[in-house]
Amino acid sequence: MATFKELGLCDEILQGIEELGFKEPMPIQEKVTPYLLGEGKEDLVALAQTGTGKTAGFGLPLLQLIDNNTNSIQALILSPTRELCIQISNDLKNYAKYLPKMKVVPVYGGENIVTQFKQLDIPPQILVATPGRLIDLIERKKVNLSGIKYLVLDEADEMLNMGFQDDIERILEETPEGRRTLLFSATMPKEIANIAKKYMKSSVEIAIGKKNSGTENVEHVYYMVQAKDRYSALKRIVDINPNIYAIIFCRTRQETKEVADKLMQDGYNADALHGDLSQVQRDTVMQRFRIKNLQILVATDVAARGLDVNNLTHVINYNLPDDIENYTHRSGRTGRAGRKGVSISIIHSREKSKIKNIEKVLHRTFVQERVPSGLEVCQSQLFSLISKIENAGEDINHELIAPYLPVIMDRLKNLSREELIVNFVSQEFNRFLNYYKDAADLNIPEKKEKREGKRERKGGGNFTRLKINVGERDGFTPKRVLGLINDTTNNKNIGIHDIEITQRYTFFDVKSDLVRSMMNAFEKRKEEGVQLLEVFKDRRSRRSNEDFGQSKKKKGSSQNYEYRRESKRRNEYKGESQKEFKRNKDSFRRKR
Repeated sequence: MATFKELGLCDEILQGIEELGFKEPMPIQEKVTPYLLGEGKEDLVALAQTGTGKTAGFGLPLLQLIDNNTNSIQALILSPTRELCIQISNDLKNYAKYLPKMKVVPVYGGENIVTQFKQLDIPPQILVATPGRLIDLIERKKVNLSGIKYLVLDEADEMLNMGFQDDIERILEETPEGRRTLLFSATMPKEIANIAKKYMKSSVEIAIGKKNSGTENVEHVYYMVQAKDRYSALKRIVDINPNIYAIIFCRTRQETKEVADKLMQDGYNADALHGDLSQVQRDTVMQRFRIKNLQILVATDVAARGLDVNNLTHVINYNLPDDIENYTHRSGRTGRAGRKGVSISIIHSREKSKIKNIEKVLHRTFVQERVPSGLEVCQSQLFSLISKIENAGEDINHELIAPYLPVIMDRLKNLSREELIVNFVSQEFNRFLNYYKDAADLNIPEKKEKREGKRERKGGGNFTRLKINVGERDGFTPKRVLGLINDTTNNKNIGIHDIEITQRYTFFDVKSDLVRSMMNAFEKRKEEGVQLLEVFKDRRSRRSNEDFGQSKKKKGSSQNYEYRRESKRRNEYKGESQKEFKRNKDSFRRKR
């Protein structure tokens, strides 16, 4: 293992990172730093999971390469979220503690733009920005990118997932051709590869681990329960891990609110993070979570993007995401900086195929575990309590407790040692004992699991999960989605099932043999910013063809009726012109 000094870093930077407690470089830093400081001038594509030290990987060499005697923007770092933007900026400032002339400025949405104008009066050497706010500053002539020597795209896959591709390409066009582009990403989807091909010259790829793989430090576990038992299973998973420090991921804002409210009502130290919170509320929740005043954070994928929280023990997927890349990002929140972590998924039997798909992509084996019984939960909590009492010595403030000891000793003098222990444990432990005394087995019996699996296969027909990059923020409802599909494909008989609309995406199932024709039809929507993407191939139907309204015997089914009715309402979608639709999408992006 090389040292930071052996990587070629100067004394000023070495002094700064030593004070931060950096001992040895992480693999991404060990590979990237000497490459950037070397004689090569090629662009760089670096693939590594979140939490593997990417910020220092590009930040340390940039600080050394930049001329801090020149007041012009020499390095631009793009990040997907406000939180990550601030974090990168703070990290760079800490690394540059002994480079007093180095100026790092973050610019992002949700902050007073006039304040950011003032920060840019004297141009910094390094600008850290979110795409939407940067374009706003460019259009107001407050930022000049003509002197950019280094452009960093951090968490590039997340930026694309959040709909920033057009913004990124616009920014790239504002930078000089002679710049050096550094692309850092956890995964390598084709959109990233396309950007690399279009805007990067003779790039070199450095990968830590396999492409699109999960970190080695994360154990992947799933529990299989009936849908109605999902929350009860969640509680047992939390209770069996008394020292849990976790993020619970939900699909929608509503589900996030509901799960967080239930946990708080049941006495758990939890809170929610979702799109309905103001920036002040969001910052408050995140600060409480970072300093561990909160034990559990319940969040949507969108709200949690860019979060960097140390020492998470668990990530819990209350529902599996439809996009495998989202699973990679979720699980990458734990097992960071060399520590171990656990990614838990709560599924029902019909989602086993999803687990198989994720296993193939991540090259990881998922372990199925049984939901713990009430007795097992109680034992775990009891032993945790006893362990805390055994090891409480260092945490006892003898000076503060001393005045109360005489009264305590006098009040308890008639109790035996055994009585004291029993009374104390029962007082601390009654909640769990009472709650779990008649706890049912939440695991699906093996015979039922097999029976459900057979029913699923019997349903006939392969289906594929697709997604469109429009969602609630674009004003889409299930009716509008159907209108969009009917209008685009010019086919009112396509069977669509399991429509799910999130803040930025819409997911649905369609017969696999129709996927290609739908993809071709949606090509004409690309100019409007609408993209149709494939999520899971060869996905088995959850219902039979009849449920999709495909059987001739059920021409009059309610589902077919819905599609015919929606086809008549296609004008609801058509009524919005292409320019207006694109303008709406752009406005949503700018708000990010």
